[in-house]
Amino acid sequence: MTNIFDNLEGEDSVFKDIKPLDHRFLPEHLPHRKEQITSIAKYWVEALNNVAPSDITIYGKTGTGKTAAAKFAKEQLKEAAKNKNIFVKVEYIRCTDYTTEYQVIAHLCQQLGRDVPHRGWTKAEVINTFRDIFKTNAFGKKLILIVILDEIDILLQKDGDGILYTLTRTENVSVLSISNYLDFKKFIKPRVMSSLRDREIVFPPYNAEQLSDILQERSRLSFDKGVLDDDVIPLCSAMAAKEEGDARYALDLLRTAGELADEKDSEIIHGNFVREAKDRIEHNKITDIIITLPTQQQRVLEALLNLTKENKEITSGKLYDAYKLVSKGDSVTYRRIFDFINELEMLGIISTNTISRGRGKGRTNIISLQCDTDLLESTLYSL
Repeated sequence: MTNIFDNLEGEDSVFKDIKPLDHRFLPEHLPHRKEQITSIAKYWVEALNNVAPSDITIYGKTGTGKTAAAKFAKEQLKEAAKNKNIFVKVEYIRCTDYTTEYQVIAHLCQQLGRDVPHRGWTKAEVINTFRDIFKTNAFGKKLILIVILDEIDILLQKDGDGILYTLTRTENVSVLSISNYLDFKKFIKPRVMSSLRDREIVFPPYNAEQLSDILQERSRLSFDKGVLDDDVIPLCSAMAAKEEGDARYALDLLRTAGELADEKDSEIIHGNFVREAKDRIEHNKITDIIITLPTQQQRVLEALLNLTKENKEITSGKLYDAYKLVSKGDSVTYRRIFDFINELEMLGIISTNTISRGRGKGRTNIISLQCDTDLLESTLYSL
């Protein structure tokens, strides 16, 4: 029997190279982020003088170039330090992969040449080993370490602010935190905030014109000339601009439209493929999230769906009443519902909006779904 991949390798494709359409791809140029990258560099330049730079916090919604800018600045600093013979290390850590202080510190030790197990030691042993690295090192130079903590809000929410306390209280260590949420510092205690003293950089959403520039550059790397219809990039850019300027979404649209063209044996990527791509991405995203949610959160979504179909204004009180009906006696407390609401909002499935009822009547949180109700219904009832 022939290998199944033998028949696939030589197939025609609209793609010249699909990698540049992956949001993790780091291009040589980042359009419309020079100001933010320069701001990072102005703080990090101290490392080239053998001084630990200021801590930095980067804010911005998903797909605004935060991670790419930090990684770009990282590569630039490594190059500059090499030319000056300065011992600077920049370590990138995604907090969805390392969700506890122990895991982060152990990983840093390993990256810096110390053999530390992923589990088995006490936290104090790992921290002491980490700090010992900065007392002496094999290169005979002072080590300056910059730690990039991407999606730090996830780590803080799950494990507390111990990681920031440890890093900010370690000599010659600087932290660059990346978060999608402006209020993530609510997870940080005052004693840690006093050590952090970070500089803040905000990444605004891209507009349609800026997204178009990004896609034009990536498409030149990914497709041969003439593969894209004239309306493809404007469509991807306009759709992504409506999704709060999300460049990741724009890249996903363009890549998925190309994949659809391959599936349909089309040598050209047409605008209608972009519209199909939108439906496919939305379906995959929502479905994947919902099927992995705990049962109680799925019930909250079912209650939200029922209230939405009734065209009712959804407050937390009304949601809890509807949730209890869905749960049929197997329900959590009213206070726990607030945790569920926060978690579902972080996932982008719902949104909350605080409104004032007028003098003496207080403020109320209004909850609304941010996904297609038909898709939510079909997913929930298929579980």
